[in-house]
Amino acid sequence: MHSFKVNTSQHSELIDITDQIQTVVTNNKLNDGLCFVFVPHTTAGITINENADPSVRKDIIKELNALVPWEHNYTHGEGNSAAHIKASLTGFSLTVCIEQGRLQLGTWQGIYFAEFDGPRSRSVWVKII
Repeated sequence: MHSFKVNTSQHSELIDITDQIQTVVTNNKLNDGLCFVFVPHTTAGITINENADPSVRKDIIKELNALVPWEHNYTHGEGNSAAHIKASLTGFSLTVCIEQGRLQLGTWQGIYFAEFDGPRSRSVWVKII
């Protein structure tokens, strides 16, 4: 298993980590297989979405904030229930096929680390199978 750090700078943001994950794949020298990506945090997630237009990331964060507002009648003592809910919505893991040593993503797709309780230093775990 491989891991790398992601340092977030905002309370909520999507950070493109496609290149870091591709580097893990390349360094592993596996020609064909699967790349499993896991985020070991309860207030952050992982997702695949468009990486051509940065406004898509802003729109996703904006709508998640509208759907799950930070201030609400939550009962969780830490005060970050919204971050837990958003992380559950995006998910904590994903799997991408590897062919000829490359992640098999669509033309406009990228892999995003989803921060919902930042800024923080986070980890991403990658397992090549």
